[in-house]
Amino acid sequence: MSYQGYKELLVEQQGKLLVAKFNNPQKKNCINRFAYQEMTRVLTEVNDDEGVTIVVFTGVGDIFTAGNDLSQSSKSDDIDAFFKQSNATFKAMVLSFVNCRKVVIALVNGPAIGIGTTIVGLCDVAWCSETTYFYTPFTKLGLVPEGGSSYMLPLILGRSKASEVLLLNERLSAQEAYQFNFVSRIFKASELESLIWPKLREYSELPTNSLLQGKRLIKEGFVQNLIQANEAECKQLLQQFQHPEFFQAIMDFASRKNKAKL
Repeated sequence: MSYQGYKELLVEQQGKLLVAKFNNPQKKNCINRFAYQEMTRVLTEVNDDEGVTIVVFTGVGDIFTAGNDLSQSSKSDDIDAFFKQSNATFKAMVLSFVNCRKVVIALVNGPAIGIGTTIVGLCDVAWCSETTYFYTPFTKLGLVPEGGSSYMLPLILGRSKASEVLLLNERLSAQEAYQFNFVSRIFKASELESLIWPKLREYSELPTNSLLQGKRLIKEGFVQNLIQANEAECKQLLQQFQHPEFFQAIMDFASRKNKAKL
């Protein structure tokens, strides 16, 4: 299968690995709605590719992703329609992670903010660099947990730590992420070519049916709860988009951005 026509992601097949890189370095790899559509597309297309066993998400440069591109809404003439369409696009993206039959690995090469953190919880395996931190400033933006994180993060981190991260905007360092089993390995940048990518290529050569059926069995115990969480989160997000707290947060964000340019 040829993975062509991607603009927001760099998508490349390397043997049985499919590598998808967030590719918006001018905006710290922020993700816009077109990138969400491409994430959905790649995770759907790969299901029919018998030549791929593992999908790896990582970022261009030294950052995974700074999260959602908050400047998108200012370019829309119909803000309500924009939020509804964005919400549907986002919901489909999360479901594409849930429904992906291939093993999905997050290779977190630097800071992971907002959706950058929550998609890590959707991946089967997560490794991060020493420079990584995880940060979900949802309440600062007048929003709520998304990306299935209201279910997955308490499941992984425990309720108290997950609430610190999702509600109180506490950052999770690379070491804390490892301590709380959010990632299973911390790597040095110098190890990427010599150790990490060779190890991933080695994993991709494991017996295909065994690998994919094993993933299916591991996922069966919680997938329905994850789907329900995504449904509830997206429903609440639509309501939050209409709340004065969110509009104030967006105005504050724009004000800080404008001051930074002066």
